[in-house]
Amino acid sequence: MDSGLMAAGWPSFLLLGVSVGALAIIVERFLVLRPKRVLPPGLLEEVLEEIGRSGVTPALVGRLSQGAPLARVLAAGLRNERHAREVMKEAIEEAGRAVVVDMDRAVGLLGTLATVSPLLGLLGTVLGLIVLFRGGASGDMSLLSQGIALALYNTAFGLIVAIPALIFYRFFRGRIERLSSDMEQQAIKLVEVLHGDRQP
Repeated sequence: MDSGLMAAGWPSFLLLGVSVGALAIIVERFLVLRPKRVLPPGLLEEVLEEIGRSGVTPALVGRLSQGAPLARVLAAGLRNERHAREVMKEAIEEAGRAVVVDMDRAVGLLGTLATVSPLLGLLGTVLGLIVLFRGGASGDMSLLSQGIALALYNTAFGLIVAIPALIFYRFFRGRIERLSSDMEQQAIKLVEVLHGDRQP
C-alpha cells in the first residue's frame, strides 16, 4: 500500500485524507442515526401515560427537551399544549426541522467528499499523463512507467474512496427521511390525543 501511495504521487495523500474523513463521518453517523437512539421505542406511550397521571408538567417538558430527537420534538409540542392545534403543530414542525438539521450534520460533507474524490483522482490521472508524455518525448522509459503508474493509481484511489462515500451518503439521506417521517407521525398523534381527536 505504501509503495502504491508513493507511486501515485502527492494527490494520493490528499485522497488518503479524504478517505479518513469519510470513514470518520460514516462511523459517527451510524452511531448517531440508530433508529432506537432517534426514536426510542415506547417513548410516546410513556409520555401519554405520564400526562394521563400528572398532566403536562415542567419536569416532563424539561426532561424531554434534553432527550432523544423525538423527545425534543414532543417537548416542543407540549410547551404549547394550551394553545390551538395549529400552534402546537407549528412548534412541532420548527423543532422537527432543527432536529433534522442536527441529524443531517456532516452527511452533506460526506456527499462533498464523494464528489471531490474522483476529481482528485482525475487530477492525479492528468499529472500522470503529463509525466507520460514527457517520458515519451524524451524516450525515458522510467518516466513512461512512472506516468502510467501515477495515472492508474490515482484513478483507482479516487473511485475506491468515492464509491463507498456516495453509497453511504445516499443511505444516510434515506434513513434521515424515514426517521423524520416517523417523528412527524408520532408528534401528530400526540397533538390529536391532547386535543381529544384520538385515543392514546
